[in-house]
Amino acid sequence: MRRRAVDAVEMMDLPDCDPAKLELTYRQFELVNRLFSGWRRLYCREIRPLLSRDSATTLLDVGCGGGDLARQLAHWSGRDKLLLDVTGIDPDARAYSYASRRPHHVSVRFRQADSSDLVREGRRFDVVISNHVIHHLLPAELAQLLTDSQVLARRLSLHNDLRRNLAAYALFSLAALPFRGSFIRADGLTSIRRSYTLAELTAAAPPGWRVARHSPFHQVLIHRPDHPDD
Repeated sequence: MRRRAVDAVEMMDLPDCDPAKLELTYRQFELVNRLFSGWRRLYCREIRPLLSRDSATTLLDVGCGGGDLARQLAHWSGRDKLLLDVTGIDPDARAYSYASRRPHHVSVRFRQADSSDLVREGRRFDVVISNHVIHHLLPAELAQLLTDSQVLARRLSLHNDLRRNLAAYALFSLAALPFRGSFIRADGLTSIRRSYTLAELTAAAPPGWRVARHSPFHQVLIHRPDHPDD
């Protein structure tokens, strides 16, 4: 745990992984993220204050996986009677297929794409987010994601990820035991080993980005444009 396990590979990322286990993994992500990722607090603290009842705020979820967070954010904003238009993107065709097949609100759409595709298209969004994406990336890929985020986001970029420490590894090892038949436990432990410490992520972040502790086992990279264009 002293160094990032940058060469460790998550099984669900393998192109020939068991499709039934992958499908169940996407399905179980919905509960895992709800229990552990802390997005309800991030929504209330960072996203909800930007929303309006009169005009839709646009949000891009980068690396959306099975789309559970995109659907959840649309649910929360709808319950608050606030307008949020969510686009979830993922370069993996399997993730896109699963996300697009799941029932979702009309304000949610999914695409098979990465952030650089949308930059090339000249797209802009009010908010750009990701969940548990950063630890997957090589240094050059992380730099590209953050550069893309600054181009794409008018008002806020928010990248939530795991924070590597022994307590997180031990507790998740126990908490994930009920999630059988999927890659949740094995890949979750690999993800923790691949993730950054607070000091490491702070050192990797370019100027203008701030790293904040979000929970005992999560940290978030935040960027707010100085002069957002409306």
